[in-house]
Amino acid sequence: MSQNLAHHNYSNAQTRSVKDAEIDVILETTRRLRRANQMRAENFPDFASALRDNCKLWIVLSADVASTGNALPESLRARIFYLGEFTQEHTRKILSNKLSADPLIDINLSVLRGLTNKKDSQ
Repeated sequence: MSQNLAHHNYSNAQTRSVKDAEIDVILETTRRLRRANQMRAENFPDFASALRDNCKLWIVLSADVASTGNALPESLRARIFYLGEFTQEHTRKILSNKLSADPLIDINLSVLRGLTNKKDSQ
């Protein structure tokens, strides 16, 4: 049984697209941020760690859209880059002023919706 599962997982890894991987990373980062946000008062270090991971995600996304080889339309690239800047700035404000992380979660969910809608239409 475990050999079949291992083969299935290996096969899935071989056929997964870059978009599937992006969706998985954004989804997991968002889930973790949402859970940590709900437990913020009880476990602030986990909340801060989830914020840090979300910032890392947006640094990678921003770097990707800033690269010359990125094939997305320029206007979309600019919007994604701006969202990355907003995420970094809002995270600093969350940590210093105790603002809500809800806007960051909403941004991630919007990006996920865009990725899954685009994937479904292909």
